[in-house]
Amino acid sequence: MTITGFDSTGQSTGENVLPPRQVTAADDLDAELIALEGDVVTPTRPAVAPAVETVDEQEIRPARRRLPWRALTWRDVCAIGSFLAVALFVTAPLWLNLDHELRDDPQDQAFFEWMLAHGARVLTDGVYPFFSDRLNYPDGVNMMANTSVLAVSLPLTPITLLFGPHVAFNVFLTGALALTGTSWYLVLSRRFVASRLAAWVGALFCTFAPSMVSHAGGHPNIVSQFLVPLIIWRTLELRRPRRVVRNGLLLAGLLIWQAFINLEILFMTAVALGIFCAVMAIVRRRSHRGEVLTFLRALGVAAATTLAVLAYPLSVQFFGPQSYHGLAEFVRHFGADLGSFTAYASRSVAGNEAVAAGLTQNPAEENAFFGWGLVILFVGLVLWMRRTATVVAIGGITIFFAAMSLGPRIYLNGVNTGVPGIWSLLHSVPVLNSAVPTRWAMAIAPMVGIILALGCQRAADMIRTQPQSRGPVRVAMITAVAMALVPLAPTPLRTTLMEPVPEFVTSGAWKQFVDDEHTMVTLPLPDSNYPDPLRWSAYTGQDMRIAGAYALLPNQDPRNPDDRTAIFSPPWRPTSGLITSVRQGNPIPEITDTRREMTLADLRFWKAGVVVLTPQARDIEMLRTFSELIGFRPTWTEGVWMWDVRALVDNPDATVTAIGMK
Repeated sequence: MTITGFDSTGQSTGENVLPPRQVTAADDLDAELIALEGDVVTPTRPAVAPAVETVDEQEIRPARRRLPWRALTWRDVCAIGSFLAVALFVTAPLWLNLDHELRDDPQDQAFFEWMLAHGARVLTDGVYPFFSDRLNYPDGVNMMANTSVLAVSLPLTPITLLFGPHVAFNVFLTGALALTGTSWYLVLSRRFVASRLAAWVGALFCTFAPSMVSHAGGHPNIVSQFLVPLIIWRTLELRRPRRVVRNGLLLAGLLIWQAFINLEILFMTAVALGIFCAVMAIVRRRSHRGEVLTFLRALGVAAATTLAVLAYPLSVQFFGPQSYHGLAEFVRHFGADLGSFTAYASRSVAGNEAVAAGLTQNPAEENAFFGWGLVILFVGLVLWMRRTATVVAIGGITIFFAAMSLGPRIYLNGVNTGVPGIWSLLHSVPVLNSAVPTRWAMAIAPMVGIILALGCQRAADMIRTQPQSRGPVRVAMITAVAMALVPLAPTPLRTTLMEPVPEFVTSGAWKQFVDDEHTMVTLPLPDSNYPDPLRWSAYTGQDMRIAGAYALLPNQDPRNPDDRTAIFSPPWRPTSGLITSVRQGNPIPEITDTRREMTLADLRFWKAGVVVLTPQARDIEMLRTFSELIGFRPTWTEGVWMWDVRALVDNPDATVTAIGMK
């Protein structure tokens, strides 16, 4: 028999109630997770009398008591402290070496440092938050279409201003992990399970799953999932009568907040919750009449409020300047390898970097590396608790998300099987065409964490209510969880020495050349392979405007003007393309008058005031090429080669002549 919520009546689960068995915390609190009847009612057996006639209330009441949110015990403090400790352990290389950057994804770190500077500038200078021309001048960047993280960058403004965006990034990443663990633990322990240990195990995996550690290598917006458990909890509370408006507004506030952290995580959470609530509404349609109507009314309040607040920002994202229509075709084919589900990620103690590299697109997208131990444990827990509708529903959504993550074509151990995945039917659908399919596997981690918490709670209940099997159950559960999770334990992030911001920028010398009418052009222009200029701009608080960008921008191919899919750099221009080609090791082509005219046109398009080149690979070749293009040699000053091009850009009659280069 299962006790649902705090009702005074019970319903038959098809179990023989003679002699009456005690209701365990897992029975009660499994149902409380999403506030659902856990066990499916068997219609061939009659319902029994109210629960108070068949169970010992003294046995149930302590297990059912909800912990108050504000009452933190020493166990809670230790649990929360453990999340901070592990977060610091994972990010320690960034803190111990402030002159280092992430090795696997330095371009995204530079990008988010620039975004943190943008948030600070919004507060200090009152600039428009949803668009900026400080990057990719003159076209600019659509901030809503580029994960502006305003919900984080604005609160972190004091740290950004006092210590710089580089330190603010470290705070962002470390705080995201610690807060996500804390949020999962509090929601699980206060609403879904009675055992603090069970809540801690579930929260630990939700926070430091291999996919989370992988994305911590460059995507702090994705690991900022501290609102996800709160959204789940408040969505399930929508069924409560007499609090329709209040519950709807609370959920709306969380949805709006999450929208300014990461819309992709919000979308995946909404899909999972939508499927879950729909399934459970069908399961509970007879036992909880009227609940669906209450839920829908509160959901309507939440939806109306959320859409009203987000209508303008979303219109800028999808229809504003520099908006795009879906990701590039090759990104939409990034699927999870079927073999990766039982493999170990490169940042897990049991992982192998070479093996992981063959199963994923890059180290930041190791989304499906659960290992054989956890896969077996997860399947075992679902089968063990299969009479609980909540568990079965979560298990079904997990399988569905796993299938979605495989992409349009299913790969097994790096080999294309030729079998189409269900994503092949969805990857061109609006909104879905902006999702990376492999990341649906990342959304599995919270569901696995919830099942782990429920399984540990069920084991704890058996230990409490069945003393004769206490020893075997404890040993079996501890062994199973340890074998599944210990190999997945995270290792610290990998870092490498960062190229310092040149003295030309830190000293303010750039201000002689860059103003409201001029920009800085770097060689090469910033892109995914050379993001350093984004960090320079962030260092100046975005006072320095630069050409080029590493960002999601619409494709502007003149051969296909209708193509508005996203690319990761500005559209090709003659000068940027030539310099990039030289940097990649290609031979320097013949510099003709036509090329010089195109370079002058590019400089005027960018409104260049100064062009700079820092010491780097192929720097002499780039220096010779650009000097030939504009007709004079650079000046070495404060760590950079510098060409003052204002006379060429500002004078419409100016021309470029060849110079002799030795």
